[in-house]
Amino acid sequence: MEQLRPLEGISVLDLTHVLAGPYCTLILGDMGAEVIKIERLGEGDQTRTIPPFVNGVSHYFLAINRNKKSVTIDLKSEAGLDLVRRLIATCDILVENFRPGVLDSLGLGPATLQSQHPELVICSISGYGQTGAFRTRPSFDLVTQAISGIMSINGEPDGPPVKLGIPMGDLAGGLWGAIAVLAGLQHRNATGRGVHIDLSLVDGLMALLGYLGEIYLVTGESPGRVGNSHHSVVPYGRFAAKDGHIVIALHVGSFWRKFCAAIDRPDLLEDPRFRTTADRQQNRDALDAIVSELLLARTMHEWHEILDAADVPNGPILSVGEALEQPHAQARELLATMHHPVAGDVPVVRSALRFDGTLAAVEPAPLLGEHTRLVLEQRLGLTGDEVDRLVAANVVSEAVPNTTSTTR
Repeated sequence: MEQLRPLEGISVLDLTHVLAGPYCTLILGDMGAEVIKIERLGEGDQTRTIPPFVNGVSHYFLAINRNKKSVTIDLKSEAGLDLVRRLIATCDILVENFRPGVLDSLGLGPATLQSQHPELVICSISGYGQTGAFRTRPSFDLVTQAISGIMSINGEPDGPPVKLGIPMGDLAGGLWGAIAVLAGLQHRNATGRGVHIDLSLVDGLMALLGYLGEIYLVTGESPGRVGNSHHSVVPYGRFAAKDGHIVIALHVGSFWRKFCAAIDRPDLLEDPRFRTTADRQQNRDALDAIVSELLLARTMHEWHEILDAADVPNGPILSVGEALEQPHAQARELLATMHHPVAGDVPVVRSALRFDGTLAAVEPAPLLGEHTRLVLEQRLGLTGDEVDRLVAANVVSEAVPNTTSTTR
């Protein structure tokens, strides 16, 4: 089947670094957009320096920057800024995650760019957004989780707040950014005008509070930590079996009834303490004690077979490796191999998105400056001699020829 690339023909100038912005452009690249990543001379994106390495190439950079082209430009030089301005004029989308005010100081602020290119979709991702008292503060995922309220509800009830195991502040920012860019493209298609998207990572996490935020808004009380349990639904969480732990998630009444039948305890359905979702929440400790005692009687495998047969949501707690190697991941072809010119064949987790059953393309994360010459010649019409002079003047750089892959 021919690969479907919904954003083919759309070009993105990527002025992002580290995770939130690059994750946004990763999603756009996975959907077929041409992503031109502008990197600093010398070091490039900071994530290129983060171990572990595969033949000297950072695992972090490999994971977040596939399906992109790397162009290295000195943004501190007027010649470099001129190249960026000219590249912006050739693109549909600009994504950046500098602190507010940085692009303005370079003459590339959203208002300036919108006046010059009214059709351009601009996505600015920052810790606190373009307005407000905190707008210029530095922020990383950990800080974002702390001040968004997310950390306060993560962890055991009798323990301290704990950050999420994945950098959800940055990842959510990338996801919100990709959603907003797609909406911006639709707006441009309908009106002929682009938009400036002001995306705050803190706002993005707070927007994910959902019903937990609503608990505070309607009761005046902030929800606390419930460990692996659910604030409102019981039983729901991690339980010990004879030889390990399983999770069960009885989110609606039908699953509660199926569970009671599966464990041969129909009497629980008639117990006035457990008849409704509200009853079960109010009597959480009593019900969890009953379920915990029952589940200790069998092994994880036994419970998995019993609960699966009863159509009850359950599962083992897998390590990252076990999750990536499980039959589901294999059946869904979630792992792909990138053929990197330096790192070699590197396995990666591919995009979760499928269109008409086709999988997203997986082109290797670029070498630093791998596409500088290609992009400047093809997009800006520069000659080879002109690129040579820019390289000699240290305005741009390119990957060492004997380590670059063939043009893609």
